[in-house]
Formats: sequence, structure tokens, C-alpha cells
Amino acid sequence: MHNFGFLWINKPLGISSFAVVRRLRKITGEKRIGHSGTLDPLASGVMILAIGRPYTKKLNEYLKLDKTYEAELTLGYNTATWDAEGEKIFVSDKQPSEAEIKEILNSFIGEQMQVPPIFSALKMGGQPLYKMARQGTDLLEENLGARRITIYDLRLLSYEYPHLKFAVDVSSGTYIRSLARDIGKKLGTGAYLSGLVRSKLGTVNLADCVDLETLTEKNYLDYLKE
Repeated sequence: MHNFGFLWINKPLGISSFAVVRRLRKITGEKRIGHSGTLDPLASGVMILAIGRPYTKKLNEYLKLDKTYEAELTLGYNTATWDAEGEKIFVSDKQPSEAEIKEILNSFIGEQMQVPPIFSALKMGGQPLYKMARQGTDLLEENLGARRITIYDLRLLSYEYPHLKFAVDVSSGTYIRSLARDIGKKLGTGAYLSGLVRSKLGTVNLADCVDLETLTEKNYLDYLKE
């Protein structure tokens, strides 16, 4: 007898979203597992996993949900990946005031066009962009195609140069790495995403999720959702 359902997982740092799926296949014994949206290895937080075919078929309900993130930016540098994985390139030692930062953050609230990161899982000609970039393909931002996204709210949490932390509510399809890069550009300092937590996906909060490390073959059924 199969035991199907959804699992609300707090993805830990340092592993890919596919590694979470692989771990759950071992725990549940079920091969048909999908998730509601990728989190990079350097990000943690809410992932919704569908266990079994009856529930993977329902994943579309979760793919376009709004999300909330808590992000940390490091000012003064850019990277090719727009996060901490890439080589750091010095831009500026300018130290903007908190008032200037709040003004810039507020300017991003609303509907806008956003260019996705070159190092992302989006596909061009059937091939993921990150694979093309790692193979040395010359990818120009203007060829990636901007996408319409909405930033509903953006709140400064703390600022101690060079680290800037904020919370942001966004529509599906928004890249926080792109937002980090764009904030650094507008500040004139450069910036890359140095920390990210997805704290909410739709109505699912981080506090509702189970830590991946605590799941076992014996207890995972206790956490299944309809």
C-alpha cells in the first residue's frame, strides 16, 4: 500500500533541491516525487514536496504561488553568478546611508521587468543557462529576455556595511539574485546575494515545515499533508 501526500520541508543549506528529492526517495520508497520550485544550494527554507503520482499531478497548484524571502546582500562587489558562489569583483567602497538604502529598496516595489540570472536553470534552445555559462558560452543579458514580476513589499531588516538584510514579498518567477544585483547597481556599490531563506510559499510558513534531517522511514507519514 502506498502512502501519498505533500511534505512541507525546511531545506537546509548546502544541498540542491534535487538532493532533497533523492533523500526523500530513499526515506519513502517512492520514485514519483516532485517539488514546487527550486532553491539554490546556498538557500534554505520552505519547499513543498509531492509524494506519489496522485500528488505530483497536483503540483501545478503550487507552482505559481507568491513567496516571501529573507535575503542578505554584500555590498561593494559583483559576481558572475550574482551570489556568493562566483568570484568576487570589486566595484566600489562607497558606503550608502540607511536613508539612501531605504529609498532605493522602496523604488523596487511594484510591477516590473526583471532579467533572470545567467547562472540559472532557465532554458535557452533546450539547454539550461547555467550549463551554457559553465561551458563558456557568451550569454548576453539582452538575449535572456526580461520577465514581468511583481514585488509587493520590501522591508529593510538590518544594515551594517557591507551587509544589508531585507524581507521581500514577491510573485512567482522572481529571482532574488537578480534583485540583489539590481539593488547594487542602483546604489552604485555593486552587490551580490550572500544569504537567502524562503520563509513563506503561498500560505505555508517556515514554522509549518519539518527539518529534512528529522525525517525517517518510520516517522515521515506523521508529516504528510493532503
